[in-house]
Amino acid sequence: MEPALHPEERPEVSMSEASDRTAAPETQRWILQHPAYRQMKDLEVQDSAQVHAAFLVYMDLTEVRQWKEVSCVKSHELELVLLEGREKEGAPIQTVLPLPVHRSLCHKSIRQVLDRGFPMLLCAVASDSTLVYQRMTDGLVTPDPPVGPFQDVGRRQHRKRRQQR
Repeated sequence: MEPALHPEERPEVSMSEASDRTAAPETQRWILQHPAYRQMKDLEVQDSAQVHAAFLVYMDLTEVRQWKEVSCVKSHELELVLLEGREKEGAPIQTVLPLPVHRSLCHKSIRQVLDRGFPMLLCAVASDSTLVYQRMTDGLVTPDPPVGPFQDVGRRQHRKRRQQR
């Protein structure tokens, strides 16, 4: 049994430090018990950082963006968790590849995901849980024209002024 410390001998701990110590395990615990996280762990992907990234993207898609029918699948070739879902009811299924930002990706990996036959989103997950989505396509896609009452006021207008002088 340890001797009791007098109040002046106890190490000082601020309230925020004390709450951080108790909040961290609780925060981690709910993630570990979440059904989607357990399902991802059951896929037996060895990269725990990628599994964590997939869970964060899953939560963003389902809770924030309100995607429908979101599920997780394992890419056996890449040893990664992929997410599949619909942006809205009746929309086509899309594949989402969640990756931590420190993880590299090659063209062959992107090709294997695109070959699944669904439109693909790459989601980079930063260490602070920031998510950045990038739509990936099979081949080049021309950009949509600008929307609005835009006029080309580039070099043509300057040429007209010179010719009028």
